[in-house]
Amino acid sequence: MKKFTKLKSGAAPLVLGLAMVSAPAYAQDQDVQDADAVDEEVIVVTGSRITNPNLELSSPVGVVTSEELELRQTNVAEQFLRELPSSVPSIGSAVNNGNGGSSFVNLRNLGSQRNLVLLDGRRYVPADTTGRVDLNNIPLAVIERTDILTGGATTTYGADAISGVVNFITKQDFAGVELNLSEQITEQGDGNVFRGDLTIGANFDDGRGNVVLSVGYQDQDAVFQGDREFSEFNIGSFTGNAGGSSNSVPANLRGPVSAQINADGSGLDPASSNLFNFNPFNIFQTPFERFNLFSQGRYEVSDAVEVYAQASFSKQTVSTIIAPGGSFFNTYALNYGNPFLNDVIGNAICAGDDIDPNTAGVQARTAAQCQTLLDDTTGPLLADGSPNPNYATVNLGIRRRSVEAGTRNSDFTSTVFNFVVGARGNITDSITWDLSGGYGESERIQRQSGFARFARLQNALIATDVNTCVADANVGATAEAGCVPINLLGPLGSLTQEQIDYTFSLTQQVITATSLAQVNALVAGDFGWGIAETPISFAVGGEYREFGATRRSDEASQTPGAVVGGGGAAPDITGSYDVYDAFGELVIPVLEGVPFAESLTVELGARYSDYSTAGTEFTWKAGGAWEPIIGLKIRGNYQRSSRAPNIGELFTPVTTGLSNLGQDPCAGAAPLTDANLSAICIAQGAPAGSIGIINNPVAGQVNVTTGGNLNLGTETAKTWTVGFLAEPAAVPGLAVTLDYWNIEITDAITTPTPGDASDACFVFNASPTSAECLAIRRNPLDGSLSGSAADTPGLPLNLTNLGTLETDGIDLSINYGTDITDNIGLNLSFNGTWTNKNLFQATPGSLNRECVGFYSVNCLSPQSEFTFSQRTSVTFNDEFRISLLWRYLDGIEYEPEQFAAELAAAQADPAGCPDPLGADTGGCLVEPEFLNIGAEHYFDLTGQWEISDNVQLTLTIRNLFDNQPTSVGSDVGATAFNSGNVYPSSYDALGRRFAAAVKFSF
Repeated sequence: MKKFTKLKSGAAPLVLGLAMVSAPAYAQDQDVQDADAVDEEVIVVTGSRITNPNLELSSPVGVVTSEELELRQTNVAEQFLRELPSSVPSIGSAVNNGNGGSSFVNLRNLGSQRNLVLLDGRRYVPADTTGRVDLNNIPLAVIERTDILTGGATTTYGADAISGVVNFITKQDFAGVELNLSEQITEQGDGNVFRGDLTIGANFDDGRGNVVLSVGYQDQDAVFQGDREFSEFNIGSFTGNAGGSSNSVPANLRGPVSAQINADGSGLDPASSNLFNFNPFNIFQTPFERFNLFSQGRYEVSDAVEVYAQASFSKQTVSTIIAPGGSFFNTYALNYGNPFLNDVIGNAICAGDDIDPNTAGVQARTAAQCQTLLDDTTGPLLADGSPNPNYATVNLGIRRRSVEAGTRNSDFTSTVFNFVVGARGNITDSITWDLSGGYGESERIQRQSGFARFARLQNALIATDVNTCVADANVGATAEAGCVPINLLGPLGSLTQEQIDYTFSLTQQVITATSLAQVNALVAGDFGWGIAETPISFAVGGEYREFGATRRSDEASQTPGAVVGGGGAAPDITGSYDVYDAFGELVIPVLEGVPFAESLTVELGARYSDYSTAGTEFTWKAGGAWEPIIGLKIRGNYQRSSRAPNIGELFTPVTTGLSNLGQDPCAGAAPLTDANLSAICIAQGAPAGSIGIINNPVAGQVNVTTGGNLNLGTETAKTWTVGFLAEPAAVPGLAVTLDYWNIEITDAITTPTPGDASDACFVFNASPTSAECLAIRRNPLDGSLSGSAADTPGLPLNLTNLGTLETDGIDLSINYGTDITDNIGLNLSFNGTWTNKNLFQATPGSLNRECVGFYSVNCLSPQSEFTFSQRTSVTFNDEFRISLLWRYLDGIEYEPEQFAAELAAAQADPAGCPDPLGADTGGCLVEPEFLNIGAEHYFDLTGQWEISDNVQLTLTIRNLFDNQPTSVGSDVGATAFNSGNVYPSSYDALGRRFAAAVKFSF
C-alpha cells in the first residue's frame, strides 16, 4: 500500500529554500524526498545550470508538489499560483471583462510579462504578442512539482525572468497506469467542474527507455454574479447607492438635451438616473473546456548517449459573458421625422439643438419649425431629387441598452502544440552535455457575438417609417438591403427580433498566432579539482530563439468604433525577433570542514545576449553560501538582469480602448467657478455648453489611447537576496528559511496609470496650453472622457522606457514533520511573504506610487502587505490523512494618493461636492465603508484515504466557513479585478464548495 511521507504531508508551497529540488537531468524517483535523500540525486537547480548534487546554491526556490495540488484539488496552474504569498492574481478564471482567453502568473506584482514560465527548464510557446505563457496549457496530471524562483534569473534563462521563474517539472520514468477523475461544485449548486486524466507509462529494453502518454479533459461551468447576494445589484463606490451604466433602458440622451426617457417611452424625465444594473449578467467564473495530450520518452542509445523527446498538445475554449450591449456612448445622427421619435421627446431635443454654433448661446428653431421637421416623412430628398427643406438630423448621444438582444459573448479557442527533441550524455565521468531543439505554435481565435455595429445602427436610425431605412450621405447612412429601422427610444421590449437581427447579428473574429523556435546547448560538470575538497563546478552553453507573433482581425474589429461596446479596436500586428545567447556559470567551493566554515561557496554567472531588435545585453550574477556550523547556512545573491521589449510592446498600433478612473476633474460644477479649469476642459475638446454638466466616467470607465513604441530599449533590473536556512539538529524534522529580497527596475517599459495621466495635467501642469493637458481629448458632444473610440481618445497612456519599479520584502518558510506515535504522523508548514514596498513611477515627473496594501484604479490587483499559507496534516496508519490549509491576507485600504486627489477635486467644487468629508451628498468621494477591506482568513479542509494499493479518494471543502468577500462597490478599481462589487481574483466570490477526486493507480 502506498505510504504518506512526511515531506508529502507538508504543505504547499514547500519553500525549503535549498535550491536543490528541481528538474532532474535524468530519471529520478517520483516521490519528492527529504533533504538528505535529495543530496544523493544528480539534479539541475532551478536558477542555475550547474549539475552537482553536493552544492546548495544561493537563490531561494519554492516548491509546490503534486501531492499539494491533489490536496487542493487544483485543475489549472493559475489557480494555485495566484494564491502563492509571493504573487498576486493576474488574468485567470476569476476575470471576466478583461479576460483575453489565457491565464498568467504575476510574481512580486511586477507584471506578468516580467516572469518566465518553463516546462522542464525549457521555454514553452507563448500565447500572445507579449511572450507570456498560457498556464491553461500546462498538463498538471504529469507535473511532479513546480519550482518557483522569485528574483532575477535572466543570467540563467535569458530575458523575461526579471521577477522570477516558474518551472514545471514533469514526472520522469513513469511506469504504470494512472486514472484521475474529479468533480467540484459550489454550495449554491453552480460552477461545476469536471476533470479527467489518463496517464500511461512504460519502461522498455531492460529499463534503457521509457515512454509516457497522458490524455486529459476538463469542463467548467460559469458562476453568475446575479446568483450571489453581495453582487446581485451593482453598487456605486462613490454613492453607496444602486450603480451601473447610463447606457440603460429606457435610453439616456446626451447632446441638445440631457435626460432619460421615462419608463413607458412617452417623454423625458430629467430627474431620472435609472442606471442599468449589469451585474446579474456578468460572471465570477469563466466557462472553460479543455482537451490536452502530453507525451515524452527517452532511450539510452549507448552508455554515453541518451535521446529524448517531449510533445504536448492542447485545445481549449475560454468564454466570457458580459451584460447586453447597446448603442453606448457614441454620437448618432437621428432624423427628426424618425417614426420612433414622438413629438414630446422630439420637441425637447429640437429646442436645445443649436443651429448656429458660431453665435453665442443656443440658436434654436421655433416650436413651429420643430414640429414641421417632426412631421416630415419624406426623407432628405424630394420626389424630384431636390433637397427636402423640411428634413433635418440632429447629433445625439443615445445610450440605450439592448437587453432584448442578449449578452455579449466572447469565445477564445486556443490550439497549442509544443515539442522538444534532444540528446544528452557524458563527456567524462564528471562532465555532461545536452543538446536540444524545440518548436511550438499557438493559435487563439476570438469570436464575438451580441455586439452592435456602428454603421448598421446609424443606418437604422435614419428612417421615414417603421419599415424603411433612408440613405443620407451627409451622416454616412445607407439604405442597404436588409436594413430595419431600430427603435432606440422606446421602453424595454421595444426592440423587435427583426431589428436585433439586422443590427446585432454580425460576429467578429480576431486570430492571434505565435511561434517559438529554440536550440539549446549545454556542457556542465566539474573540473575534478578545486580550492576545497569539492571540485569547482561549471556550466557553459548557448541558445538561439526566434519568436514570431501576429494578430489578424476582421475589418470591423480593426476599425475604431465600428464594434459598439467592444472596447478598443484590434488592428493587425506582425512582429518577430531572434536572439543569440551565450552563458556561463561557476560554483567555487572555497572552504569545507574547517572551524566556522563547514562550507563556503562562491557562485558566479554571466550571459551575453544579442537581440535583433534591442541590440546586445550583458547580465551577470554573483552570490555565495556560508555554513558556519552544521544546520545553519547563510546565503546571498546579487544579479543584474534585463528584459528586451516584446513584440506587443514594439509593434502594437496605437488604439483607443478602455481603462478606469473614478472622478474627472472637469465633471460637475467645478469648472464654473474656476476659469483656468474651464479653459483646460474646453482646450481638451469639451463643448463650451457642456461646462458645468460634464458627467463623471460611466461605470468608472474612461477612454485611453495607447500602443507600441518602436523606440523602446531594454529595461534593467538589480536584484539581490540575503537570508539563511536553519535545520537544527536539536529539532529533527524542522527546516526554517528566511530571505530578504530586493528588486529595482530602471528604464522600465511602462505606461502611466490613468491617475498619473490625469494628474500630469490637472495637478502638475494645469494650463490650457500645456502639452500634458492638450494630450487629453474629450467627447466632442458632451465633454466627457467616455465615447466612441473614433472621436474620443481620452487619456494618453504612452509606452516608454521612463518608468521605475521598486519592491522588497521578506519570505519566511517553516516546515516541520514528526511522528506523534508509531501510527500517527504530524506535518506542519508555513509560507509567508511580507512586502515592504512596491513603488511605481511612470515618468520622472509623475508620482512615485505605492501600491502595497492599497487598491484603486492605479493599483490594479491588490497586494497585501503580509500573506501566508499554513498547512497542518495528520496521517493515520499511513493510510488516511486529514489536512487543513489556512490562507491569510492582510487588510488593505483605498489608495491614499488617489483619495487625496479626489478630495482636492471635491473641495474645488463646493457646489457639486458639498461637505465631501461629511454627508458627501454629491457622491464625490469613495463611501467610508468601501475604504477598507479587512484581513481575510480562508480555510480548506481535505481528507485523503488510501482505500487500497490502487485506489485513492480525496475529499475537499474549500472556503470551509463560507467567507463572503468584502464589498467595495463596482467602480473603485480596474474593471478586470474590481467586478461584482468585489475583488474576485483576490477574495473568494464563489463561496463554500465541495470537491471529490478518485485516483486509480496500476
